[in-house]
Amino acid sequence: MGYSDELWARHAPIWEAVHRHPFVAGIGDGTLPVERFRYYIEQDYVFLLEYGRVLALAVAKGVELPSMARFAELLHATLNVEMALHRGYAARFGIYEGELARVAAAPTTYAYTRHLLATAYSGSIAEIGAALLPCQWGYAEIGRVLAARGEPAAAPLYAEWIRMYAGAEYRDLAAGLRDHFDALAAREGDAGRRRLAAAFHLSARYEWAFWEMSWRMERWPV
Repeated sequence: MGYSDELWARHAPIWEAVHRHPFVAGIGDGTLPVERFRYYIEQDYVFLLEYGRVLALAVAKGVELPSMARFAELLHATLNVEMALHRGYAARFGIYEGELARVAAAPTTYAYTRHLLATAYSGSIAEIGAALLPCQWGYAEIGRVLAARGEPAAAPLYAEWIRMYAGAEYRDLAAGLRDHFDALAAREGDAGRRRLAAAFHLSARYEWAFWEMSWRMERWPV
């Protein structure tokens, strides 16, 4: 069992809360109001832009070629595959590229991405992996669980979203990041592992917060 399994198990209450969240459950059964999903799509686009920057910093910080290659693969998948799919998917909800480019980060989106960027600038390559893992692995788990329950026949666009994150390509990317993180974590001592756990913990909390933000369609209060 790698260190990722230990961290995942420690955060079981957060994952349970994510899977119970009305936003995630609403995607699964097709009852999520479309305006909330539109909001999520817009904020997720902002998030992915910053996520790409974090991956680019991870490539730059890599010392060994396999590590650089792993994060470069994720960067390519994010900027050239996932973003293109995201733009096309958003257009089917009536959100076009020019509109996406004008979306400002909501408070939770801003806070989550600042956490990731701060980790990428100041942390080790292992800490970057720890901060990224709850998102990558968490989405693969959401896709797996929702797909196992059955796609919502009355909501084909939600069903497509589920297929994307339950699919083998996304699952393999998440597994690759997890395996790479475990290899890096195995080299860390107790102090290093505490830093990895702290980065993972904050990202896990932000994962739940991102769904909550989307459910409430959070806006800046002033």
